[in-house]
Amino acid sequence: MSSAIAFVHEQLTQTKKFPAFKAGDNITVNYKIIEGNKERIQSFKGDVIKKQGSGATATFTVRKISDGVGVERLFPFTSLISILLYCTKLARFAGLSCFTRERSGKSARIREKRMAVAPKTAVAEQA
Repeated sequence: MSSAIAFVHEQLTQTKKFPAFKAGDNITVNYKIIEGNKERIQSFKGDVIKKQGSGATATFTVRKISDGVGVERLFPFTSLISILLYCTKLARFAGLSCFTRERSGKSARIREKRMAVAPKTAVAEQA
């Protein structure tokens, strides 16, 4: 029994480095699926609806549209392999679940955040 407790404690104390993201961002989550004696890595790409909790119990929810049906999945940070951040978006509030579930099509989109880029002439002069 003590080996099981040690295993759980080890899993909860491991810290992995993930990119900083917030509600509204578009990400791909890679996680491991174990079926019998086979293991595989599956990806889930969508928009982050919310982040909640802290420490070992922190979770986040990702939503995507698959064949016209909304699919939401809740991920704990401790069970993930990697997170890829595609684009950041301008979300006015932290929980987007009510916003995205009520709307469909263009009205459900969240505007992308524009990043400031230095003009090419200024970069050429510095070189």
